Amino acid sequence: MNTPEKSEQFNLDNIRKQVSEIRTRSTEESSERASGELNPYARQIAEQFRESNQTPSIIIGQYRLFEFLSLLALGLTLLVLGASVSDHPLLLKAALAIAVSGLATIFMQVADAYQIPVLRSPHRFLHRILGPWAVAFAGITIALFPFAIHKVYSITLLATWLATGAAFLLVARLLFAYGIRHWARNGVMERRAVIIGGGEPAKELIRALEHQPDNDIRICGIFDDRGEKRSPVMVAGYPKLGTVAELVEFARLTRVDMLIIALPISAEDRILQLLKMLWVLPVDIRLAAHANKLRFRPRAYSHVGAVPMLDIFNKPIRDWDGVAKRIFDIFFSLLALALVWPIMLGAAIAVKATSKGPVFFMQKRHGFNNEIINVFKFRSMYTHMSDPTARNAVTKNDPRVTPVGRFIRKTSIDELPQIFNVLLGGLSLVGPRPHAVLAASHNRTYADVVEGYFARHRVKPGVTGWAQINGWRGEIDSDDKIRFRTAYDLYYIENWSLLFDLKILFLTPFRLFNTENAY
Repeated sequence: MNTPEKSEQFNLDNIRKQVSEIRTRSTEESSERASGELNPYARQIAEQFRESNQTPSIIIGQYRLFEFLSLLALGLTLLVLGASVSDHPLLLKAALAIAVSGLATIFMQVADAYQIPVLRSPHRFLHRILGPWAVAFAGITIALFPFAIHKVYSITLLATWLATGAAFLLVARLLFAYGIRHWARNGVMERRAVIIGGGEPAKELIRALEHQPDNDIRICGIFDDRGEKRSPVMVAGYPKLGTVAELVEFARLTRVDMLIIALPISAEDRILQLLKMLWVLPVDIRLAAHANKLRFRPRAYSHVGAVPMLDIFNKPIRDWDGVAKRIFDIFFSLLALALVWPIMLGAAIAVKATSKGPVFFMQKRHGFNNEIINVFKFRSMYTHMSDPTARNAVTKNDPRVTPVGRFIRKTSIDELPQIFNVLLGGLSLVGPRPHAVLAASHNRTYADVVEGYFARHRVKPGVTGWAQINGWRGEIDSDDKIRFRTAYDLYYIENWSLLFDLKILFLTPFRLFNTENAY
């Protein structure tokens, strides 16, 4: 929660002094510093937000599951201990407990009992908590009344179940409310945001956010291209950390959740210019609408408390989708290892026996959000001719490739060790293929060839991908090939689902028979 007290995390006098020194030095260093490189103070702030945080939706989802399982355990315990063994088998008692607990959880969700304001102050919203529990309990009981449930389970037992369930919900909610307040103060449960644009609009936005009693936004700083006359170095107690070009680097160093553009909708050209630079980042991008006189339909807005925002871009594969994809990766990676370990063992022996050097080859590639990751492969080149940077792409009949290497590259066996990358979390099974850091087409980096190339890094890279099963694998010897690959990667990101991942995974072994471009 971003209260006025939280803004005091910055020592204003020190900030003004440091920012002033930085701006003085920046004029002298501008010719030496590359475009978009962060100034020292912005880098210092970025270091404070490098660690991952738990978004509210993840924590609330975990609590929802905890509440369901706790109600289930409570109900099952009472039914087992409070009724004779001969009444009903355990399976039917479990079914009854699941029905009541599940229906109560669904009703609380419908009643918005899992919203931040309710979770922070449960005593103010007892009707949203106890009402769904009572309705769910009464509904199941009435539905089973024709089956003489009152003769199997006494009225006393049912009343005890109802009362203990209500007591549990109250106690658990009060403890969780304390936890939320504690996590908000310590930065565990928050959404980190950066304001784009300074001056009066940014000041009004920050004040509006700070006055929200249930605000979970933590403002990390402000970025603006304008000079100090139009955009002061301090806005509402928060520092201006640099230009929008520097923001791209800042967002890649930190775990930022949201970019909020504090510009009027009428500044259409400027907003489009900003979006062209920022859409490559794996974050939510919002346009603050609190001060705009132009009003859209209510569904067009999202809200931070009562502050309206226009949704421009959403982070792909977010929150629980990311959890589901991670479970998908681990399950199918372990399954793949169980199936292909004899092939991997044979490949390792063949590589070691036919040429000098290590079995595995490690290459630095671009990962999620442009992070540099080490990707494992079976070594396919002679050790003294290897090219870890991949500056020179492998071509047909390349003399650097060993005979065994030629075979494992054509069959993609050399990629199998990347399953370990998936288990370690650096890769996903399905996603845009990671390219080497210095990979180039005709001496131009891929980012120079394809506008918006880095947008493919908004999700984790994959061992296989939509581009590969559509024939775009192997050597990139023309600009069009990297353009088509990027287009397929962006289509995958925009249309992701677990079923889409499953389809790509299923088709991958069949597409490997096409070895035309694999050298």
